[in-house]
Amino acid sequence: MRLRNVRGSRETIAADECVLHDPEEQRAQKGHWHELFGNDHPIHIEVGMGKGQFIMTLAQQNPDINYIGIEKYSSVLVRALEKYHTYEGDNIFFLRMDAEEIADVFDENEVDRIYLNFSDPWPKDRHAKRRLTSKEYWARYDRILCPEGRVIFKTDNRPLFDFSLEQVEVAGWQLDNYTFDLHHSEYAEGNVMTEYEERFTAKGNPICRLVAHRDPQKKWIERRKQTLDGFVKHSGFFENI
Repeated sequence: MRLRNVRGSRETIAADECVLHDPEEQRAQKGHWHELFGNDHPIHIEVGMGKGQFIMTLAQQNPDINYIGIEKYSSVLVRALEKYHTYEGDNIFFLRMDAEEIADVFDENEVDRIYLNFSDPWPKDRHAKRRLTSKEYWARYDRILCPEGRVIFKTDNRPLFDFSLEQVEVAGWQLDNYTFDLHHSEYAEGNVMTEYEERFTAKGNPICRLVAHRDPQKKWIERRKQTLDGFVKHSGFFENI
């Protein structure tokens, strides 16, 4: 989908104190997001937040949770800022960045929840690694999510959802639950809709959703192996045998 350019969007974003748009400034926050918010509340992020309806609604409903909206395109992010400036809360910041860099911006265990809503399906096979639910991205989420953290993904694109279910297993994660028709399921209560979701639902399109977490035992084994590998490498253990 071709995005319409919004004149002056980059300048507007650069001048807004609630947006971190400079890569160095973003990386400097790694491990220090709670200091920026001024509290130790849980941090929830939305990757590819679009025009911001979803994350702004959550921020209003949950003032005791810190939210960070991530959006790559200035012309889209500027629309979210318009909503933000009608909001009186102080529990949300925005990042203009590519999601590929997410592990450079958040530290290990720094994020409590990740939302992925109606992400670009990147339909061509050669672009599979770019999908936000590819095993490559699950590895990135693994690096920043706290042990009890969850990833929640919604889409109306069934092929992308089927791919995502497969990638959860390939990446070594586990499903809490999933549905191929969210609005007619037991998980519909409390669901907050995005702009896209409202549009697709009005057309009668079923919305798919999954919730996934990491396998704690597998995570422990991997970290133990990394520790041992590091010990062997730096100690020259085998060289001395």
